[in-house]
Amino acid sequence: MSSGNGGVGGAGRNPVALTELATLMADFAADREWDQFHSPRNLLLALVGEVGELSEIFQWKGEVPRGLADWNEADKEHLGEELSDVLLYLVRLADVCDVDLGDAALRKLQKNAVKYPVHVCKGPSKKYNDDEEDVSTVARNNVDDV
Repeated sequence: MSSGNGGVGGAGRNPVALTELATLMADFAADREWDQFHSPRNLLLALVGEVGELSEIFQWKGEVPRGLADWNEADKEHLGEELSDVLLYLVRLADVCDVDLGDAALRKLQKNAVKYPVHVCKGPSKKYNDDEEDVSTVARNNVDDV
């Protein structure tokens, strides 16, 4: 990569596209001759390891408020690094598997909108599944639980 900064693109600019991240990750791996190690299995295992590191940040903290108002900047920076590791491995895995992650995510959101319609799922945390008779049964049960 010819960016002159070790194969990393414009730090601090937003937003960034998933396709751009995929290209940067592919170039990063190619520049280092790491493609030989980037099989789907290896990338998945690396991703799982990074999710574990992310989980450690929250382990033993109990519920954490949105916005992390009581966290110091160093802890927030560490969180951002671990979230980035997870994202980058996920993007790389999708790229190596030839999956358009952005498109797949949009399709999944559309499927979830059908599977979890607002008029049935708004508010309650009780999850229904395919074993339920129908969505209206779940809606009635959720209303009865209130």
